Amino acid sequence: MKAIVHEGKDGLEGLKVKELPKHQMSDNEVRIKVHTAGMNRRDLAVVTKRHKADDPALIPGSDASGIVETVGESVTKFQPGDEVIVNPGLGWQKNSAAPPKGFEIVGLPDHGTFAEYYTCTEDHLERKPEHLSFEEAGVLPLAALTAYRALFTRGNLEAGQTVMLPGIGSGVLTFCLKFAKAVNARVIVTSRSESKQKEALNLGADIAISTEESWQEALASEQVDLLIESIGNATFNKSLDIVRKGGTIVTFGSTTDDEVTINIREFFYGQYNLLGSTMGSAEELREMLDFISKHNIKPQLDKVFSIDQYKEAFEYIQDSKNFGKIAFTME
Repeated sequence: MKAIVHEGKDGLEGLKVKELPKHQMSDNEVRIKVHTAGMNRRDLAVVTKRHKADDPALIPGSDASGIVETVGESVTKFQPGDEVIVNPGLGWQKNSAAPPKGFEIVGLPDHGTFAEYYTCTEDHLERKPEHLSFEEAGVLPLAALTAYRALFTRGNLEAGQTVMLPGIGSGVLTFCLKFAKAVNARVIVTSRSESKQKEALNLGADIAISTEESWQEALASEQVDLLIESIGNATFNKSLDIVRKGGTIVTFGSTTDDEVTINIREFFYGQYNLLGSTMGSAEELREMLDFISKHNIKPQLDKVFSIDQYKEAFEYIQDSKNFGKIAFTME
């Protein structure tokens, strides 16, 4: 099978397309013919920071949609021809306060989805939502699940509240925007890009401002109940300054420096809540799938690349050119 592989060199230079044998199936596994494999910033981090030149060859990728090709003898949930999506979380079935010990994400340490075929156990697949195309379904799971847990499980967002999304444009934050509007919350976004601000307004954002301007001046008449922080050091204190006293910051990532410094006295006097969040459980994934079906929500699909355009795709997401999700098509 044809696959995007990282081996032999560090960083993007270690990427190539090559032929690999199909995974040998066991009785409880399902092989799917991948139609679309969604790309996330995690994939960029895997090949630029985590997977090294002297490590065994790795197929990156955490998201995929496709059609079941073959099932093992003990598989009961699926049969050949079923349209499915991959659950990118491994070992987290029931909702819990934090991922259980041993939780992993597809695409490291084991092979991921950037290939013509992907094989996994049946409990790591879900049926493709009927209202989504294969391209839309293929970019859905990781980012949409991350957004769902951050907003609702951790952030407890409710109708009428105001949520702020600094750095709009990523797959997760475009899902946050659509999910928040679906429950009648107000949404404030920031971006350094005027075009991304306009695109967010077109998707229903109530206010869009520049990431680089004074948020307190621009939002003097606003009250932010919940802020989803994914930038890290570059914006964290601006985020803390803009959330109302007693409000909540949920953080799921850091596209700038991981380490931040805060004034702890101001923090505890303000009675702020700071919560971490990572992806979500299979239970939450099914809740999210029901939610998007109920509200007819579709991913914001920015661009689809062929498997041979792997270098262009990785550079595209590295430069944050995307507004929404990007993907590889294997068809």
